[in-house]
Formats: sequence, structure tokens, C-alpha cells
Amino acid sequence: IAPSVVCTYQTLVKLPAFRPNRPIIVYPFLRPGSSEMKKKVLLMGKSGSGKTSMRSIIFANYIAKDTSRLGATIDVEHSHVRFLGNLVLNLWDCGGQEAFMENYFVSQRENIFRNVEVLIYVFDVESRDEELKRDLRYYETCLSAIYENSPSAKVFCLIHKMDLLQEDQRDKIFSDRENEIINMSKPVDCSCFKTSIWDETLYRAWSSIVYKLIPNVKELEQSLTLFADLMDGDEVLLFERATFLVISHCQRNLQRDIHRFEKVSNIIKQFKLSCSKVAAQFQSMEVRNSNFAAFIDVFTTNTYIMVIMSDPHIPSAATLLNIKNARKHFEKLERSSQSQQNNKYSIITFYLDPENYINLLLNSYHKFIFIETDKKNKIKKY
Repeated sequence: IAPSVVCTYQTLVKLPAFRPNRPIIVYPFLRPGSSEMKKKVLLMGKSGSGKTSMRSIIFANYIAKDTSRLGATIDVEHSHVRFLGNLVLNLWDCGGQEAFMENYFVSQRENIFRNVEVLIYVFDVESRDEELKRDLRYYETCLSAIYENSPSAKVFCLIHKMDLLQEDQRDKIFSDRENEIINMSKPVDCSCFKTSIWDETLYRAWSSIVYKLIPNVKELEQSLTLFADLMDGDEVLLFERATFLVISHCQRNLQRDIHRFEKVSNIIKQFKLSCSKVAAQFQSMEVRNSNFAAFIDVFTTNTYIMVIMSDPHIPSAATLLNIKNARKHFEKLERSSQSQQNNKYSIITFYLDPENYINLLLNSYHKFIFIETDKKNKIKKY
């Protein structure tokens, strides 16, 4: 069958080489000309834990005080968020009412938990006693379903609404919850973050999450390091243009504030929203004092760059010229990551017995090359 042909199970069984119970290797790939990378992200947690609020702040430009207008999520709310141009986050915001949660684990189990790239489970830090036990039980069931249907998925747990705790209690309570969740998650690796919609912690958590989804992030970091060395910069950061999440950074000098990146993300995002209210477009910014100079500028099609310079002898014009000259290289990096992703093939090996499974594959948004192997490992391509 030519890769461009959409076929059914009935068509397959008419192939001369078809034999029931013989392994078939399937190579799914993107449609010609398509450069989109879709990543399925599950957002789960009990009702009222703050899932939709954080999603709206990061991806829909809500400000924290406006999230009170958001209603409860009914069943599953799907949204496609374009991130870094060709990367599309397929967000599944799953309502957390008990009836829905039970439904996810039974009748919708395969549909919900199949092909997941990232699971984000949100815990309400105020949950206590029976409510917390139920939440942990749901999380454990989520892990089991993920391990069964998407074993390579990355798992993140957000301990949310930390602003509701007394400041001197936050670290202790978070540490206790983190240890409990990590021990429960084994053998699955899990990363925990404390978050609140009222401060920069939300940006720290989501920056760490999307960092895991960027295909060529190591190349970006190497290029940023070289760029910082050449211009003698203290730090260089790359922000995603729409969300202002930090996607890569280079640090040459030790800094005291380990949360400075998220704070900058939060401040600039709020400033961008303020600009949009008066129909102005945020383009660039320069901040200078006796200790440092900070430059924020549009960089590539999908990013902003921030450069921190502490050498007072380097003029602003030289730094801005260096940023301008580096654009072409980083644009090329973005394009190469798209073409590399298009050339990647996933391999699935299965037997041609379960008709429903075959039809499920064939009716997905991929095309397929079918390869049959005989007992001597001789390959025939169709």
C-alpha cells in the first residue's frame, strides 16, 4: 500500500504477503509539507485545584485576578497551543469532579492516557485528611494508566495555591508533600514544584515543563553560551514570544537570586498585557544602572532575548548590534529543529489480529509505511 493511501483492515488482509499473527512494523510519519510537532499534555487534579486558572494565565494572557471568572471544567477541555512556531501543545484539561475522574480511569482510560508526552497533576495544598487521601489515590491511578499506555511520558506534580499558607510554613509543607509524592511515584520519575498564580512560581514550573518538550534545547544552550562568551555578557536568556516562558539560558557569573528568570518572565508578561490594553506592541527594553545593563529585544520569529552586561565600558550600540547579527544563526537553529523532527520515525511492532487496534492506527492523522518480515528477517516494503 502506498504511504499516501488511507486503507482499512479489510484492505490489509488482501495483501499477498499478509499472514495472521505475523509481526508487522509500522513507521508513522508526518504528512508531506507539515512541520508541526504535536505533544499531548494531560492536565489533571481534583476539581477546584486551579488547573484551568494556571493554563489561562500562561497560554491565554489572563491576569491572576481575572481567573475568578472561570467556571469549573466539564469533562475534558481540549486546546491546541502553538509554542515556538512548529511545536503544538495539545492540552487536555481534565475536569476533576469525582464522576469524571472515575470515567477517565475506566471507560476512557485508553483514549485519555494514550500517546501522552507530559502528565501534569495539580494538588491543592489545602487538601486535608480524606480529601488528600482521595487525591493521592487518583494520582496513583493516573500513574498506573500512564505507565500502561504512555510509559515514556514525563510526570510533573504541582503543589498549588502555596500563597494560602503562612510563609514560614511553606517550605516544610511542600517538602513533606514532595517526599510523599516522589515515593508514591516510583518507579516513575516525578518532578514537583510549588506554585501560585500570584507570583513567579507558576512561570518557573511551566518553563521547566516546556523545556522538556523542546527538541534541540541542547543546541540552543550551546549557541547561547558561545554568544555570551563572544560578547562578554553575564547572562543570556531566551523567552518564548507568546508566553514569555524561559526556554533556554546561559549564565557566566554566579547570581544570588535563583528565581530571577521567573520574576522577569512574570514582570515582562504583565507589562506586555498592559501595553496591549492601550493598543501598543511591546518591542524592546533597555534598563541600565551603575551595576549592570539589561537588554530585552525581539530575537527570532518565536523568541525574545535578554542580555545582561556588567561591563560599563561596552556601549549599548555594540550589544544591540551583536543581538541583531546573531538572529540569523538562531533562526537557522529553529528551522533545523523543524526539519529534523520531520525526519524522525516512530516504530511500532504488533500483530495483525486485533482489528480495532489496526483501524485505530489507520484512522489517525498519520500516514504509514508497512513492512512485513518473514522468518529469515527478509523485509518486503509496501
